[in-house]
Amino acid sequence: MKTALLFAGQGAQYVGMGRDLEAGFPTAKLLFQQADELLGYNLTQIAFEGPEADLTRTENAQPAIYLVSWIALALLQERIPGLVFDATAGLSLGEFTALAAAGALSFEDGLRVVRARGRFMHEACEATQGGMAAIIGLAETPTREVCEATGVTLANLNCPGQIVISGERDRLPGAIAAAKAKGAKKAIALSVAGAYHSPLMQSAQPRLASELAKITLSPPNVPVISNVTGKPHGAPTEISARLVDQVTQPVRWEDSIRHLLAQGVTRFIELGPGTALSGFMKRIDSAVQMMNIGDAASLETTVAALARPTK
Repeated sequence: MKTALLFAGQGAQYVGMGRDLEAGFPTAKLLFQQADELLGYNLTQIAFEGPEADLTRTENAQPAIYLVSWIALALLQERIPGLVFDATAGLSLGEFTALAAAGALSFEDGLRVVRARGRFMHEACEATQGGMAAIIGLAETPTREVCEATGVTLANLNCPGQIVISGERDRLPGAIAAAKAKGAKKAIALSVAGAYHSPLMQSAQPRLASELAKITLSPPNVPVISNVTGKPHGAPTEISARLVDQVTQPVRWEDSIRHLLAQGVTRFIELGPGTALSGFMKRIDSAVQMMNIGDAASLETTVAALARPTK
């Protein structure tokens, strides 16, 4: 049975995430302490206690989700030392965790880079007037037509019937109305700081490229799916280029999962806070085995499920 690890993206954060892992597992406690020392501030306290407004800030949410996702993986590997996985993927920010899990970059470098990426994206949001909207129940082609007609862009192609669009805030009401006119079941503005995965994030790209140039990227041990292409990453120089592209390009999540399915992956483990990726999977292929680890209870459930012999 082929297994893929999936890593959470921004929006999955919640106040209190990781707290029971830190309380119950010395490895988790150590990783939280290590992260605080590496970053030079108390990220752990923000993750555990908030306030929510601080945790939601992009420069805090991104390293916090990366950290909790990495801890979930570390604890899984601690409990199942012989764990074998055949591929990894992560949603937006989660792509960095997926690359770290596959050995393409170190945990420490990944943490520093996602903190910087979050800061660059936050500053791009402040310098522009952008927003996003979820389009429910409309296929990609008509949604693309809506984008072209109203001057916004596709941001996330998550699963059948759920697409997110991104662009200048004053253009979104027209895009929402156009999507409804084309038959969308629902089209709603999202409560986000800016127009992620759109050209409005362009100012973050050269700065992210500069940060990536400072770290060592290695060929991954297993295929890591690129958000931009929906296919496995290539050489380290290509990985860096795709991560920079990703800031302004749509996340092709459904394509990424369909690629893994086509490679014979039938078991997926979502790592990190929330269960958004499990929800997308139900819409893509509900027949696969889907597990998640985001807290102590889900860790126990997943370990027990993995310990059972496969048919």
